[in-house]
Amino acid sequence: MTTTLPAYNRLNRQWLLVDATDQVLGRLASRIALILRGKHKPTFTPFLDTGDFVLVINAKEIKVTGQKPKQKVYRTYSGYPGGLKQRTLEEMLHRHPERVIRQAVKGMLPDGPLARKLLTKLKVYAGSEHPHQAQEPEPISWT
Repeated sequence: MTTTLPAYNRLNRQWLLVDATDQVLGRLASRIALILRGKHKPTFTPFLDTGDFVLVINAKEIKVTGQKPKQKVYRTYSGYPGGLKQRTLEEMLHRHPERVIRQAVKGMLPDGPLARKLLTKLKVYAGSEHPHQAQEPEPISWT
């Protein structure tokens, strides 16, 4: 038996527009990760980048359930003594809502160089304005 691999120049990459208004963060991130990997296509190959571009707008209007806004903590460490910074989800949504979605999607992708390449196809914007009108993104919605 032979395994056929999709030709890289024949991959039909689309730009998909996702409106994050009132979407639950985890469910949205898992669906975005699925599209970035290309698992929704019949040409999916685990070790190749066969996914589409994803454009997320209105990131500041996502929804989280339970006590997560106050209890979920994002930590960054500079490597120096006293260099640990901690911010709650509530603070992150107020300051950098794009990073919240990007971090959630990153956590749902496999580790390694392929995941870093897939993350470059994710574009997240806090508001409804974005500079990708020329790509004519197709809106998709999950209800």
